[in-house]
Amino acid sequence: MGRAIGRVALGAGLVFAGVSHLTFARQDFQAQVPDWVPLDRDQVVLASGVAEIALGTALIALPKQKKAVGTVAALFFTAIFPGNVSQWVNERDAFGLDDDRKRFARLFFQPVLIGWALWSTRTKS
Repeated sequence: MGRAIGRVALGAGLVFAGVSHLTFARQDFQAQVPDWVPLDRDQVVLASGVAEIALGTALIALPKQKKAVGTVAALFFTAIFPGNVSQWVNERDAFGLDDDRKRFARLFFQPVLIGWALWSTRTKS
């Protein structure tokens, strides 16, 4: 039961984050797009928001495919990690992360999300 709750909670969190990419936090998310990404920052934020909504919805609505979806979610969290590093290295304020200490501390949350995605979508062994 605990893993199922964790999976649904992560899915809901992803849907919320995705909607925030498209609406009220759009500008904050642009602060995380690394300079080396050769695409428009806003387009990257919109695309990642759509991806988060899709992943979150899949985590909730496709329990029979949970292992595959959890793996994709973990890979997604890994793929966007450079954005968190970029925000820290480039000293970009967003989401209340307004000093180096806070931006650096944020980096350690990404492995938690990766672990959460994998743990909540695996069968207990």
